[in-house]
Formats: sequence, C-alpha cells, structure tokens
Amino acid sequence: MNIGFDVMGGDFAPKAAVSGALLARKELPDHDRIVLIGNEKVIHDHLDAEGADVGLFDVVHAPEVIEMGESPTRALSNKPASSISMGFKMLKEKEIDAFSSAGNTGAMLVGSIYSVNAVQGIIRPATTSIIPKENGGVGVLIDVGTNPDSKPDVMYQFGLLGSIYAKYVYGIEKPKVGLLNIGEEEDKGNVLCQSAHRLMKDNSDYHFIGNIEGRDFFKDKVDVVVCDGFTGNIILKNMEAMFYLMVKRGLVDDFFARFNYERYGGTPILGINATVLIGHGISNNFAFKNMILHSKSVYEAGITDQVRVAMDQYSKGRYFPGEED
Repeated sequence: MNIGFDVMGGDFAPKAAVSGALLARKELPDHDRIVLIGNEKVIHDHLDAEGADVGLFDVVHAPEVIEMGESPTRALSNKPASSISMGFKMLKEKEIDAFSSAGNTGAMLVGSIYSVNAVQGIIRPATTSIIPKENGGVGVLIDVGTNPDSKPDVMYQFGLLGSIYAKYVYGIEKPKVGLLNIGEEEDKGNVLCQSAHRLMKDNSDYHFIGNIEGRDFFKDKVDVVVCDGFTGNIILKNMEAMFYLMVKRGLVDDFFARFNYERYGGTPILGINATVLIGHGISNNFAFKNMILHSKSVYEAGITDQVRVAMDQYSKGRYFPGEED
C-alpha cells in the first residue's frame, strides 16, 4: 500500500516527522511505500542529515504549509500546493491509500469532508481516543472534539462508528457500547443524553449497555464510550494532563505508561470514504512512527467498507459488526 504522510505538520516537523518515517520504514514490509509530502529540499536535507537513502521513500513536493492558526477552509482554498491540500488531492485520486498529518486539525477535518466526503448516511464524522483498561485491553472514547455540539442522532451514530472501530481494529468481539452520563438511570443527565439514550436503547445496530459513569472508564464493563465532542475533548486532555503529572512525579508503572499518546500516534476520522489520521500537534518521532503504522492497520481493517455496510443495513435489525446476514 501507499501511505501518504504530511512531513510539514506538527510542532516538531519536519525533523521529527522525517525521523518518524524512518522508524516506520524499518517496521513495514518492503511492498509498502511511505509517500513523504512536503518541501522536497527540506525532506532531502533531513534524510541526508540522518544518513538515509532517499530511495526508501516516494517524495511529493508541496512547497506550502497550512499553519496551525490559519482558517481551515480559506487555507485549503488559498494554498493548493500545501502538504495537506496535496495529500487530500492524492487521496481523492487514489494515488495513496491513506493520509496522516499532525498539522492543522481543522484543515484535516475540512479536507476529509470536502475531498473524500462522508460515507452516505453518516451525519457527522468523528474522532476517537484509546482508553487503557485495567485488564490489559483497550476501550474507545468517541467523540473527542470533532463535534462539540452533537445532537442525539449524531450520538447514536457515534455508537455505531465506535463499535465498528473497536471490532475491526482492536479485535473486540461484540463491543459493549455505553453512553457517558452522570448516573446509570435512564432519566439521568441533560436533555442531550436523555434523548440519545432513548435512540440507543434496544437498537439493533450495535450492543448498547446503557448509561455509564466516568468511574467505569477503565473497567471491563464497557468497550466504547459515547459522548459529545466537547465532553470527550475535556476527558482526553485531562487524561493527558494526569499522565504528565505522574511522569513528573515518577509514578508511572506499566498500566499508566499506556496513557502516553506517543504509543498510538494518531486517531482516524471515522465515517469518511478513506483512511485519514490526525496526529497530536506535539508529536515526536516515536508518535509519528506509530501514526504511520496505525494508518496501515486502519486501512487494512477495511473500516470504510464496514461503515458502508453498516449504513446500507442501518436500523434494519440485521447489522452487528462481524455478523453475517
């Protein structure tokens, strides 16, 4: 497969990005190609500095960069030669099979929606975060910031997207989907949660177990935690802050080490017609490496095809990830 990678995105790019690509290259089979998208001279200079063979990669020249503070829509329009714009152009034309970047998150979201589009029937694409479990497994938190103002029907679809992701990427059989709330009772929470619960209750599209509370995150009780993007982003940033606080105090053991974002690299945008991953703006070379490797895993899991199947059978009482008709 051809893995498109934005070398110019991120606080420590392009040096950390090129270094991460070299680390990923060592772990990928020879038939997979990493396509480095960015300023060609800069890429060559950093490869030379690393003593690496330029022939290990395909390089696509993209002289412009969409900066973190720029308006996504305006920047994509005004900078067609930027690394993000070029990446989406190549993805749309199927010159690459996946595209990942730690650059402007808004530009990545807008580019996804307007270049490869959402899967038909998906109201709003979503992003996720991994929740380390006490038992050694992982859970999925969805959404983590893509949709701060979610509606009940959007939350319902988050459960479906999260269930598919948990099933096909992390191998969780019949993922248990829970709605994050302030109590387990059906009538608890705000209007959004109450309305979402009514839609999710007794549905035939995925295995909904009801409301769950924040204290249930790291237990085996739930595999997919559904919440609006505003809440999810706060939870994600809080987990990151707690991890760094524990590192600072020398309290990290094997379990808490799994909260390090570098291990996961990036998150796919679920619900679109291609494999696109967004990385953390402060990604280092290790995080970049894992983002590239994860993009391969997501692509090979066929998440986009599984979402299309789900939407074809949406609410017909015939669908659960992995189930045959």
